[in-house]
Amino acid sequence: MSALPPRSARAHACALEAARALLAEGGLPAATVDAISARSGVSKATLYKHWPSRTALAAEAFGREMADAIPLPDTGDPRADLEEQVRRVSAFYAGPTGEVFAQLLAACVTDPLAAPFFRKFFLDGRRAAISVLWQHLVDAGQASPSVTAETATDLLFGPLIFRRLTGHAPLTVSEADAISSAALRGLLKRE
Repeated sequence: MSALPPRSARAHACALEAARALLAEGGLPAATVDAISARSGVSKATLYKHWPSRTALAAEAFGREMADAIPLPDTGDPRADLEEQVRRVSAFYAGPTGEVFAQLLAACVTDPLAAPFFRKFFLDGRRAAISVLWQHLVDAGQASPSVTAETATDLLFGPLIFRRLTGHAPLTVSEADAISSAALRGLLKRE
């Protein structure tokens, strides 16, 4: 985001705070433009100057709120760190914030203007964090450098998102462990 004039920056911040609160209270359905405007004191016209849609505004608010929600583990064992991160992400998706995540992800399918906000403010940061863990495995000689962090991320965390969206299987610690174990057997170097 480029530097905004002070008044505009205040309006932007107030709108994001209102959207964050509404998302926490009632998910995406609660974060309407009318509700965000009423709670923040920012006019609807100003909201639409900053964001192309309410989903884009909600996606930015959610992403900024969740940027540090799942800290990376640092046990000294790269494989254990990655397995722990799969557990943490699974727990995140299983909770109330996972419901908001699923709502936003689904809404971005029908609101293509919002999808870049969701990627920039939520997904990009999460994927970058996982790439750090993956690089630790590569550096430790446990993973092949020919497997990209992008591929590893999709294989390890994609099933969690699928489970969140479909509800076909639980998001529990034991299930997270089963997913990471199966994926890592295929991804890591064999000794």
